[in-house]
Amino acid sequence: MLKKKFDCVAIGESLRDVFYLISEATVSCSIHKENCLLCLKYADKIPVEHIVKVPAAGNSSNAAVSMARLGLKTALISWVGKDRAGEHVRDALKKEGVNEKYILIDPTRPTSESTIIDYKGEKTQMVYFQPRVYRLPKLPSCRSVYYSAMGETHQRPDIELAKQLKKKPDIFFAFQPGTTHIRSGLKPLLPLIERSDLFILNKDEAHELIADGNSPTLTLMQQFRHIGAKTVVITDGPNGAEAFDGKAHWFMPIFPGIIKERTGAGDSFASAMTAALLKGLTLPDALRWGSANSQHVIQFIGPQSGLLTAAEMKSHLRKFAKIKPKLIHSLK
Repeated sequence: MLKKKFDCVAIGESLRDVFYLISEATVSCSIHKENCLLCLKYADKIPVEHIVKVPAAGNSSNAAVSMARLGLKTALISWVGKDRAGEHVRDALKKEGVNEKYILIDPTRPTSESTIIDYKGEKTQMVYFQPRVYRLPKLPSCRSVYYSAMGETHQRPDIELAKQLKKKPDIFFAFQPGTTHIRSGLKPLLPLIERSDLFILNKDEAHELIADGNSPTLTLMQQFRHIGAKTVVITDGPNGAEAFDGKAHWFMPIFPGIIKERTGAGDSFASAMTAALLKGLTLPDALRWGSANSQHVIQFIGPQSGLLTAAEMKSHLRKFAKIKPKLIHSLK
């Protein structure tokens, strides 16, 4: 069998992230603290304590960097503008060891941007995807594809990707839907979910796609499995994550640690799980990789500074050796 050119090809739009860390604000929550509002004084100048810029961010860029650090040969199919920000995206990815030759340059629209207001470790994110006309190129030779956030006009590449993957059943497909995917509803996503070997999203997103009240997480995972996803993982922030592959239902608690800023927690979790599965590890071990990477990322500002290398991952897993997934139910 011919060796694949890449272990993983990540696909999704790249953005430049700009973080503004502030301290002069208030938070207003409902009585159950489920719905909270960040409140800034209207028509006032809000002092910013610190600014952090991440040149090559976005879900799939974060995932590509994550998997490259974990030792996988990784490429990124993405879209940027013909501008300095686009050059910075390519330079940053190249520095991280991600093959940037498949990044497509849009001569008519600039690079997309995301502005994040950070207050006491929690983020309020404003994302602007440029209104692009996406054309998905032919997939290069690879063992896996990781697909995540795109702009509002994602329907065309969604369809094109599903068609290409249908012709290549040997490719492991990890699908972490972005916000625009979730907002488009379940029906357009069915071909991608059906083809996914790993379908991973957070609990709020799962409830938004399957709007049937407060269904238990296992019920949600079973419904995604019924669509065709082989393994479903639903994350729930500090409450941990659950996974179901049709044979076993696992609960993974978080690794404890200081929380500085939460951006990229989901990307780091999903990408580390993907890397672990590509390395031949079991689902419980992959969950531990996800928790380790996520826990380390939130100790830094931005989605990439805390991403673990392969050596750091081994050390981190040893440090939290006693924290393991709990088997909730097995069909064996």
